[in-house]
Amino acid sequence: MDSTTMNDNDNPTAAMLAIGDELLSGRTKDKNIGHLADAMTLAGIGLKEVRIVADDEAAIVDAVNALRSRYTYVFTSGGIGGTHDDITADSVSAAFGVPCIYNEKAMALLTAHYKRRGIDFNESRQRMARMPEGATLIDNPVSAAPGFKIGNVHVMAGVPSIFEAMLANVIPTLKGGTPLISETIECPFGEGDIGTRLAEIQKAHPKTSIGSYPRFSSDGFRTQLVIRARAAADVAAAAADIHAMLGAMTAH
Repeated sequence: MDSTTMNDNDNPTAAMLAIGDELLSGRTKDKNIGHLADAMTLAGIGLKEVRIVADDEAAIVDAVNALRSRYTYVFTSGGIGGTHDDITADSVSAAFGVPCIYNEKAMALLTAHYKRRGIDFNESRQRMARMPEGATLIDNPVSAAPGFKIGNVHVMAGVPSIFEAMLANVIPTLKGGTPLISETIECPFGEGDIGTRLAEIQKAHPKTSIGSYPRFSSDGFRTQLVIRARAAADVAAAAADIHAMLGAMTAH
């Protein structure tokens, strides 16, 4: 259980759209969601939603438009390669209502990259330079093929090492918020024993988010309680009430 009541109105928000049939079939296990979540937390940006969609233009368009209207930043992963099923660039172009073109800067960058390597810059590889008209490039220090940004949407590769490298270049351009502070309390009781009391504590501390995560060990059920807030004083106040609750329960 994770009860989130703290006020994020003054802090930027984000969503992620992971694209690819291989994610939904289970053939590829996503590693980018966790990395983005960690990066957003450090930047003080609240990651509020993650969607996974197939390589289907209508689904991608619907998701991009829904997310970009709701959150400060949107990050996508997957589908910007050079094969026939890499349709993210076309889909994002459709979402913004602009043509998908061969970006001049991307073409020049990739032409030089493949020339240095002595590799034919064929039609398939040229597809990696296609992006919405008006988009700006996101640098790819791993394999040169750039991602792109249009509006508040950042479109990046699905390969984790490339996604992470691209994101590292994007983070400094974002407006961050106040990073979350957290404190973890190990509780010897199960959620069923503390649920009502914990809900009262959460209600008394609306600037915090108190998550309860059950664990099972040889001693029975236990619960890990995690308090999150943007001010240390709010975390400390909620923690004090939780410790008092646990002390009273232990005494009985």
